[in-house]
Amino acid sequence: MESTVSHRDLRNNSGAVLHAVETGESYTVTNHGKPVARLVPVEESAPDLPLHRPAAIRGGFGSLPRRRVAMSSAEVLDDLRGDR
Repeated sequence: MESTVSHRDLRNNSGAVLHAVETGESYTVTNHGKPVARLVPVEESAPDLPLHRPAAIRGGFGSLPRRRVAMSSAEVLDDLRGDR
């Protein structure tokens, strides 16, 4: 039988839910009472699933080019705040 877990409970208890999924339990995830997703154990014969972090392979944020900006962050904040 499949259990149901709310989005909030999944967020607050993700470790316990994922442990249950690892042991074979399946869950329907609900958001505002409506089913939105299913958490099911991965089959052992699923080698095509990516087991890496794509951002780490591409170098993450460190690989992005640096940009020079015309104003400092303090100047931008002063500009956004205006005449408060």
